[in-house]
Parts: sequence; structure tokens; C-alpha cells
Amino acid sequence: MTPSTGARLPAAERRQELLDAALRVFSAGSYAGATTAEIAREAGVTEPILYRHFESKRDLYLACLDEAWRRVRERVEDAVAEHGAAEGWRATGPATMRELKVVVPSLWMQAITEAGEDEDIRRHARRHMREVHDFFADVLRQVQVEGGVHADRDPDVEAWIFVAGSLLVSIADRLGGPLRAEDFEAIKRERLRWLTGSG
Repeated sequence: MTPSTGARLPAAERRQELLDAALRVFSAGSYAGATTAEIAREAGVTEPILYRHFESKRDLYLACLDEAWRRVRERVEDAVAEHGAAEGWRATGPATMRELKVVVPSLWMQAITEAGEDEDIRRHARRHMREVHDFFADVLRQVQVEGGVHADRDPDVEAWIFVAGSLLVSIADRLGGPLRAEDFEAIKRERLRWLTGSG
């Protein structure tokens, strides 16, 4: 993209445009490898415009982490509200699942890589992963009340297993293996069998 010469966007729209561009860049590459110049080009703006909205690459990255999770959380909340918890947690579409299983964990892995040197990223990622866990533990509790998850399953433990599984999907996506699509289908089948107590 080339820097935009069109009408000036309202601040909120411009910020969203920058987040969208940064999410594409970070998801395709890495925190260390991405530059604000590259993100500005992807958004079709100049770097000074980017810096009007975000003080640093780190601030933009952390905002991307929150934005990716917000999108997933709202879609899951909408599905639960529309279908009930027991059906809604299974009704999320492929785009949501890709963000949840690949985009969000990919950003986590980048944060983990940087966490040893950057206390702000470490603190933010720690809080963020706890928030994701707590959200899914609460959803699983609702599903359990509606009979969709076996009464003996521990929602807190299962939510951590879900977080770990998401990281595994992202690792395989980044490495091009070692797990294949059929491996993940088998894992998904077994996890559902365990959670529902069927089979």
C-alpha cells in the first residue's frame, strides 16, 4: 500500500485501520521482525500518522493482542447469547476459530519470546492469558450447567488445556508441522469426548 492521500479519517477509524494493518503484519511475521514503517505502509499511511495513535511498536503490539482477543470474545459471547452456552460454544465459525487457535496464540508466542527482555510485555501477556483462561472457564461452567459438559470435568483445568492446545496449533502453523490437520481433528474429537462424557 502507499500512504493515503484521501480524506482525513476520524481518529477512532484511523486507529482501527492501523490495528488491522498491524495485526496482519505481526501475524505473518514476528514482533522483532516487524517495523513501524512496514505497518504504516500496510495501512497506507506515513509513520508520523502511526505515531500519533501509538507511542511505540510495543504499544501497538499490545493493542493488537487486546484487539485480536476482543474480536474472538465478542463472537463467542454473541454465539452463546444466540444459541445458549451448550450450543453456542460449538457454533463459532472458522474465522473466529482461526483467530482463536492461530492469530491470538501466535501473538502470545511473540510475547513469550520478548518477555525475557521486556517487563511491560511480560506483565501484559500474563494478564492477557489469564483473562482468556477465565473467560473460557466461565463459558465451560455455563455449558456444564446446561448439560453440555460432563459434571465431573473441572472448567478451570479444561480452560488451561484449551489455552495449551491453542498454542500447539499456532506452533504447528508456524513450523508447518509436526502435527497434521488429521492429528488436530483426532485431538478435537478426543477432547470433546472427554468433556461431554460420551463414547
